[in-house]
Amino acid sequence: MKILVIQQKMIGDVLISSILCNNLRTTYPEAQIDYLVYASTTPVLEGNPNIDTIILFEEKHRKSKKEFLNLALQIRATKYDIIIDAYSKLESWLIVFLSGAKKKISYEKKGRKFLYTDNITYQAAPKTNFGLAIERRLSLLDPLELSIPIDPLPKLFVTDEENQKAIALFEKHQLKKDRKTVMISLLGSEKLKTYPLEYMAKVIDTIAENKDVNILFNYFPKQIKDAKTIFEACKSSTQEKIYFELLGGDLRSFIAIMNQCDAIVGNDGGAINMAKALDKPTFTIFSPWIEKESWSTFEDGIKNKAIHLKDYKPEVFKAKSRKELKNNSSYYNQFTPKLFHTELVLFLKNNFS
Repeated sequence: MKILVIQQKMIGDVLISSILCNNLRTTYPEAQIDYLVYASTTPVLEGNPNIDTIILFEEKHRKSKKEFLNLALQIRATKYDIIIDAYSKLESWLIVFLSGAKKKISYEKKGRKFLYTDNITYQAAPKTNFGLAIERRLSLLDPLELSIPIDPLPKLFVTDEENQKAIALFEKHQLKKDRKTVMISLLGSEKLKTYPLEYMAKVIDTIAENKDVNILFNYFPKQIKDAKTIFEACKSSTQEKIYFELLGGDLRSFIAIMNQCDAIVGNDGGAINMAKALDKPTFTIFSPWIEKESWSTFEDGIKNKAIHLKDYKPEVFKAKSRKELKNNSSYYNQFTPKLFHTELVLFLKNNFS
C-alpha cells in the first residue's frame, strides 16, 4: 500500500499534520507513507520513522507550470492508493486531480467535492482538549476506520549528537546548572502575531521575579533589533538571568536547545508547537485576531496554559470580524500583562516547584 499526506503550509501545520503519518504507520506498518511539504519545513520531520519519503514542494513548482506538472506527474507515477490532503488549496487540488489515487480524502469545500472520494465536514468547535487543529487533522482518518487507539500527540525526534551539542552550548554560555531554564517565544512570525514589546518585557520580569531561572530568547537574527528592545526594557535584575547570545544557528539547533529547556512562555507559533512535541510545559499568548480554540492544543490549565484577550474582555469581541480585530492594534494594547499575571505566576508554580 502507498499513502501520500499533503500539507503545504508553515512549520506548525506540518508538525501537527505529521500525526497522520504516525497513526497510519501504526495501522499499516508495511505501507509506503510519503509526506508532501514545503522545503523550509523539513527540519521538524527529520528522524521521524513514520515517514518514508519527504516530497518537497519548492519555489520552482510555484513559478513554473512545467515544474509543477513534472511534480504532479511524479506523484501520479508513484500510484498512491490513498491521498490525504490536509492542505486543500489550489496547489494540492491539482495534484490530487492528476494523482489517479483510488481513495482521496480532504475537507469538504464547495465546488471541490468531486475531487475527493471522501469529503470531511470542517469541524467548528473542539470536542476535547486536543484543540481544533489536532481534531480536524484526525478527522481525516475517519474514512479509513482505523482499528487502533489514535495518538494525537505530534512528535519531534532529537538525536544524541544534537542533544550533546545543545548541552555543550549551555556550558559554553555558563548557564547555571542549579536553575531550570525557560525559553521565551519572543516574537511572532509577523508584527500582527507579536505581543507588544514593552508588554513582553514585563512578562519576562514577572518570570524572573517569581523563579530563579535561566532565561533564553528565541528569535531570528533578522529580529535582533526587536529582541534587544525587549532586553533593554527588562529590569537589570532580569537581564542578569537572560542569556541573550545563546541562539541556535538553525531550526534543528533550536529544537535541540528547546529539548534542554524546562518550559516555554510567549507568542503563539511554531516554537510553541515544537515545545509541545517535545513534551515541554507551555504558556501561550494568543493574538486577539487568532482563534484560540483552533491552536490551543492539549490545554489543561496546568502543563499547557493559553491566554487570549477574549478570556478577560469578551465584550470587546462582540460583533467584531476577524478582519477588524487583525487590522486594529488597539486590541493588542488592551491585552496588558496585569490581566494574566495570576495565571502566569500559577503556571510557574505548577511547573517549577
